[in-house]
Amino acid sequence: MPAPDEQHDGPPMTLRLILVRHAKSGWDDPAQDDHDRTLNARGRDAAPRIAAWLAARGHIPAEVVASTARRTIETWELMAPTLGECTVMRRDPALYHAPAQRMLEVLNNCAASPVLMLGHNPGIGEFASRLLRTPPDNPRFASYPTCATLVAEFDAEDWSEVGFASGRPVDFVTPKQIDA
Repeated sequence: MPAPDEQHDGPPMTLRLILVRHAKSGWDDPAQDDHDRTLNARGRDAAPRIAAWLAARGHIPAEVVASTARRTIETWELMAPTLGECTVMRRDPALYHAPAQRMLEVLNNCAASPVLMLGHNPGIGEFASRLLRTPPDNPRFASYPTCATLVAEFDAEDWSEVGFASGRPVDFVTPKQIDA
């Protein structure tokens, strides 16, 4: 018989991830360092609309982890008024142009749920694809355009237990699909 602290009554714990590619950034200054690029007008419009979409569905993060790039921080700053009142935000340099494996390592070290992770393509699209057992039924998922947002769930007690092919899609949307 397991010790009392090893018994689990009820259903397994579910962790939730909100995976957001940064909003559309500008390329106006070719001399500007990639890390310092800011959002363009389309991106500044899309980020709060994605936040409103998430809030309307009850997808409110408890923890945010973002690349240190200006465009990811700016994306969160535009989402935070709708989503961030009780949210811990952490900037992680490991997410800047991170491959899928590195993104998983960052996620495995998160503490709260839901986690909102902000990153870049091509890594974030590959990460989303590899995390799920089956992709969402959405034609835009494979290209993971700017500000694309996946909500996924994992049957796990702790983020360190989450691996590739272990999640199931809950929601997926792009800014253009919100308008449609």
